[in-house]
Amino acid sequence: MRLYDISRPLLTSPVYPGDPSPRLDPIQRMDVGDDCNLTALFACLHTGTHADAPLHFLADGQGIASLPLEPYVGRCAVLSVRRDITGQDVDESIVPGCRRLLIRGEGKAFLTPSAAFALGALGVQLVGTDADSIAPPDDEAAVHQELLQNGVMILENLDLNKVPDGEYFLFAPPVLVGEVDGAPVRAILVDWED
Repeated sequence: MRLYDISRPLLTSPVYPGDPSPRLDPIQRMDVGDDCNLTALFACLHTGTHADAPLHFLADGQGIASLPLEPYVGRCAVLSVRRDITGQDVDESIVPGCRRLLIRGEGKAFLTPSAAFALGALGVQLVGTDADSIAPPDDEAAVHQELLQNGVMILENLDLNKVPDGEYFLFAPPVLVGEVDGAPVRAILVDWED
């Protein structure tokens, strides 16, 4: 068995344009005489590797605390692509029965609205990407809305650089922050064959 940590560090990952930079604020420090070290974290919920909740793009969507964990845990496929993914690409290259798909596109490949529709129609539970967003910057809302309103959960900003294409077991539940629009994730792939 081999484990792949496919998470990006929260504090050092590039920040999505317009989002605040994360920071740590020391509250107590042993080096100045306190009994323990204690630190507060300030960060956008969509910094580093994270899950988008439906509430992120749907006004009446569920927040992170209401989401089922099943989409974030189970068999998945890692697939390398060289360009944006269309509905036709999904129809031609996604194995029937695939419930979780992680896309490696060197941070530059996105889903088109037709791909988002096709994934929902196939019953995919989760789609993840190594880009900072599953959607191209000029069409964020349409892709997110199509996925989320059809129950396709989203993981973004994965680190898939060292993971070969293939089938794995994914463990990536979002942190139980509350009824909010997103949450950090520590995403792990398990390769039972290795």
